[in-house]
Amino acid sequence: MFIRKPDDIKSSEITPKEIFLDRRKFIGQTAAFCAVTAAGTLGPWALRAPPRHGPRGTGVQDDELTAYEHVTGYNNFYEFGTGKKDPSRNAHTLRPRPWTVIVEGEIKKPGQYDLDDLLRGIAIEDRVYRLRCVEAWSMVIPWRGFSLSKLISRFEPTSKAKYVEFHTLYDVEQMPGQRGRVLPWPYVEGLRMDEAMHPLAIFATGLYGEDLPNQNGAPFRLVVPWKYGFKSIKSIVRIRFQATQPQNTWAVVAPNEYGFYANVNPEVDHPRWSQKRERRLPGLFKRRKTQLFNGYADQVGHLYAGMDLRRNF
Repeated sequence: MFIRKPDDIKSSEITPKEIFLDRRKFIGQTAAFCAVTAAGTLGPWALRAPPRHGPRGTGVQDDELTAYEHVTGYNNFYEFGTGKKDPSRNAHTLRPRPWTVIVEGEIKKPGQYDLDDLLRGIAIEDRVYRLRCVEAWSMVIPWRGFSLSKLISRFEPTSKAKYVEFHTLYDVEQMPGQRGRVLPWPYVEGLRMDEAMHPLAIFATGLYGEDLPNQNGAPFRLVVPWKYGFKSIKSIVRIRFQATQPQNTWAVVAPNEYGFYANVNPEVDHPRWSQKRERRLPGLFKRRKTQLFNGYADQVGHLYAGMDLRRNF
């Protein structure tokens, strides 16, 4: 597991923000140039800057990071519009603080929590993960976050908790795209408990060493790197533990196109296009072969032993 911690950081090691966010300068540096935003500014959230390539064990050691402008300027977030650039244009209306999260269901510690109180004391890590969208484009993103299991354990799920369901904020003033009927609101996603407890599944609170931009799911979102991007629900306000499988939004809207599991599988085509190849942004062509489980098969394949991955898509 790739973990970066802010201990014993010298002031001489701190990288200025303008250098860190400049892709050309960033790529030109050696691994020794990785440093942190000033601990005095961010306190316990200070982190080391992610490397150009992922470390061994992440599945992305040979992949170059996607440029910051593409990560933050091209994405799906229908709450702010259906165009790929709509979120970056329209998400300024979102107010990520203060932020309240309702946690309920089959747990011993339900409640309504302030996000900052909820996350206090949880160590934040750098994780470099691929993100594969069902539309056959992909990115490699340096996330800032922590294993989902760390937060789940705080709520003490009971033996009845077989699944965990997540809801995005529903507020048409902050998310004007919700005035339309392109999807039923709020957006809902879910995982089996063993998926949620896997160390690769994280709650992300930032990317490229900074807090999450609004268009990328501020103030925190799910990231499940072996699944298609629509499973990584953004701007979460409700977490529910339950005995039954959640009715996730896209499986309800288009059950012939989207299933509950959403595992990346090049052998299961979308009804309207092939999933066998992908284009890595900012590229224009599908030059890359899609990897089973997005390249994380060695780490997560055992979760689906004995399952028909064509039927359970």
